[in-house]
Amino acid sequence: MAISKILIVDDSATDRFYLTELLEERGYQVVALESGEACVERAASIAPDLIIMDIIMTGLTGFQATRTLTKDPATSKIPVILCSGKLQITDHAWAEKMGAKACVIKPIAKADLTAIIDKLG
Repeated sequence: MAISKILIVDDSATDRFYLTELLEERGYQVVALESGEACVERAASIAPDLIIMDIIMTGLTGFQATRTLTKDPATSKIPVILCSGKLQITDHAWAEKMGAKACVIKPIAKADLTAIIDKLG
């Protein structure tokens, strides 16, 4: 699967801007949302090839939203990368259990994100 459209989900405007700039520089089409609820509601209609989602958000967390997406037939095939500035070793295992394909720490290094996207694509 070639990745061309990426959905960013983060309650931080700064992080959404940073990731949008980084990904658009590489030629990806980017859609950004600011909550897990918005992601769950709109992911199927946006139809991204990949979702990059913050874990710690007000309301629906990245873990909860990922679990919901992976259980919905309309969105279950969309790979999710979870990210957080407060990532711990147990978060990686929990992210995998929720259905995420990768888990990265913020600030996300361009090379690390590029390598994960290339691997998933």
